[in-house]
Amino acid sequence: MKSIRIHPTAIVESGVEIGGGTSIWDNVHVRSGAVIGQDCIVGEKTYIAGDTRIGDRVKINAAVYIPAGVKIETGVMIAAHTVFTNDQYPRACTPDLGRLRPSEVDEHTRSTVVREGATIGANCTIGNDLVIGRFAMVGMGSVVTRSVKDFHLVIGSPAKPLGVVCRCGEPLYRFSENRVKDGQPLGCKKCGWQYRVAGDTVEDITTSGVAAA
Repeated sequence: MKSIRIHPTAIVESGVEIGGGTSIWDNVHVRSGAVIGQDCIVGEKTYIAGDTRIGDRVKINAAVYIPAGVKIETGVMIAAHTVFTNDQYPRACTPDLGRLRPSEVDEHTRSTVVREGATIGANCTIGNDLVIGRFAMVGMGSVVTRSVKDFHLVIGSPAKPLGVVCRCGEPLYRFSENRVKDGQPLGCKKCGWQYRVAGDTVEDITTSGVAAA
């Protein structure tokens, strides 16, 4: 099994699962119950709550906040200072202000899923009860309040779809330009990966072997 690298200043609580080849950098805090896959990088000063699931080969840059209920699939990139949320109507106290609400997972906790291959740019805020699709790309500084479709590029506050990107990250087309006809094949000029478009749904139709060629 590959070795796990944990910086001496990092706090990794008992009950955390970490896959081989993963590096946890300085001043990271990983709470009990979190699961982190193989060959990941967790950048300095990042916080990962319990009840989170992080897949293999995920790159998390510095000062990212990941609360309970977030699931991040394989091959995701999360840039610095991104903040996830997990409560749609947050309050510090009960309605009578008599006591603090607990920080543990409860009926108010909402989940967020980041599908494989997606990228979230620096300084983004990610809402909850939503899905960021496969190989989607969220532009830096965006505030995501709705689910993002596979391969879509979104940007802004609130984030809105601008176009479609390839698995390699290269833009395929912008929605402001002529729309691609339904069923029309679409290829990336940089890597050659092929897609089929139906409305605002994008499906990749190339196998990894063909793309590599």
